[in-house]
Amino acid sequence: MKKSFFDHIRINKIKSVLLLFLIFGILILVGYVIALVYNPAYTMLFVGIALFLAIAQALFAFYKGDKFILRMMKAKEAQKPQHTRLINIVEGLSIAAGIPKPKIYVIENPDINAFATGRNPENASVAATTGAIEKLSKTELEGVMAHELGHVKNLDVRYATFIVVLVGIVSIISGVFLRSFIFGGGRRSDGGAILIIVGIFLAIIAPIAAKLVQLSISRKREFLADAYSAKLTRHPEGLAGALEKISEYNQGKLKADDSTASLFIASTKKKKRISRLFSTHPPVEERVKALRGM
Repeated sequence: MKKSFFDHIRINKIKSVLLLFLIFGILILVGYVIALVYNPAYTMLFVGIALFLAIAQALFAFYKGDKFILRMMKAKEAQKPQHTRLINIVEGLSIAAGIPKPKIYVIENPDINAFATGRNPENASVAATTGAIEKLSKTELEGVMAHELGHVKNLDVRYATFIVVLVGIVSIISGVFLRSFIFGGGRRSDGGAILIIVGIFLAIIAPIAAKLVQLSISRKREFLADAYSAKLTRHPEGLAGALEKISEYNQGKLKADDSTASLFIASTKKKKRISRLFSTHPPVEERVKALRGM
């Protein structure tokens, strides 16, 4: 049975929120066990240090990350007449989405890709590669840019920043706990050897689990942006065709590190088998199937 883009949007929003609560659960569990192993005062110290470091990192990404990413990708502002089609597409879609027109950038690269960044619609930027501009039809490019505006409309950069803070807190708390335990810091409670072993096990596993949940949320937000593209353009086939071309033509020539790769509409890496658990994007085949099922 076909699902409408409204159904896909609702389902992926619900799944994202549930996964967010799962990260909260991991954080609470780690903090609770450490409080049992150590004096609660030390647990508060761990949490305080983690919170400060995670928030400092997130604030930089939130307020300065967009300029840093655009500079790192050597993106240049789109100009008329050479980028007229891209500019007109983004302007039209922005009006349809009811958001301010974002700044539009172009990246000189033959691979087909695009990304959006910025903490809110008033401070957003979108970028497309020259490969996307040259190889995609008008409806396909509309589908891609509507996907990126979906990230802007749904405040995905803000959402991702919040997730980064939570995952960062889990990782820092776990790391401080392991180091303090190894080097004898803190006063251990009388919880016994079993509790200490459980604490060490959680401190090792929790950051990995939190990262896997973060990646799962990233995949759900990609499905959400796909559905929003279908809603905005009323033509799911446009994005579906673009994703198929991405799968066919891209050769991994667009270089992006792990901190920026998740921003793009598709993986920037060469085609290779990778466990879905460790991927920031859903498989193209699943995305195309979902779009054509709307």
